[in-house]
Amino acid sequence: MIRPLLWGACLGTGLWALAVWLFPPRPALHEVLAMLSASPSPSTSRSPVWRVVGPFGTPTARLRADLNVVGTDVERHLVSKALYGLVGAALTSCVSLALVINGVGLPWTTSVVAIAGFAVIGFLVPDLKVREAAQRRRSDFRHALGAYLNLVRILLAGGAGVDAALTDAADVGNGWAFHQLRQALVTAQVTRTTPWEALDRLGEDLQLRQLSDLAAAVSLAGTDGAKIRSSLGSKAAALRAKEITDSEGEARAATERMSLPLVLLMLGFLLFIGYPALVSVLNGL
Repeated sequence: MIRPLLWGACLGTGLWALAVWLFPPRPALHEVLAMLSASPSPSTSRSPVWRVVGPFGTPTARLRADLNVVGTDVERHLVSKALYGLVGAALTSCVSLALVINGVGLPWTTSVVAIAGFAVIGFLVPDLKVREAAQRRRSDFRHALGAYLNLVRILLAGGAGVDAALTDAADVGNGWAFHQLRQALVTAQVTRTTPWEALDRLGEDLQLRQLSDLAAAVSLAGTDGAKIRSSLGSKAAALRAKEITDSEGEARAATERMSLPLVLLMLGFLLFIGYPALVSVLNGL
């Protein structure tokens, strides 16, 4: 009776945590007013989820950059990690409890290891999702950056200055990448810094080497008077070539992934056809 009660308690805890996350209790009015009037501090601004999950799942510098690209804060990401871990543990507890009820109980060590393993897998799933989404956004940004470089080169050929060419080219385009470029250039104007410093800072935040290279080339033109039209053209061509190469690689990988189900289907068909004949031969011996 102890093991079913233990698995039932784990299942109830997981379902309760899921229900609290889906339907959070509404805070009292005085609590909301106190939160609005209180000054933020490191000790009170972090939620209990951060205090519990933070020491175990604090994002690395690479993951922080991915979260910055995706547009998700660290605390929300930790909440999703905790939720996925609880869901993995709850589902495994359900399966173990169903096996115990049906009389096919597993050793408690196996059940505990399975629950811990699926909880860890669920805890790591949000990291993989954020990394994949960040890779897609970086690819889109590189594609938009190639168009941005061509626009800057055209404006420079028309006689515009470096600062005006960078700003006007960013105002032409739409989408997330051009919004980031415009925001960086506006920040440079407000803080009275150079545009290439803002672009270099944006490249470091998003971990885009191509944007940092652009900032270095533009800084040469802004400080030393170097001609950068040919350099921008070559960088745009290099970005287009890299995007084409990556697209071809993804297409080949997708083709290889599509061939695996066909092979498995063929093996299943052969087993389906050959198994009756094999059984009849073995029974006739």
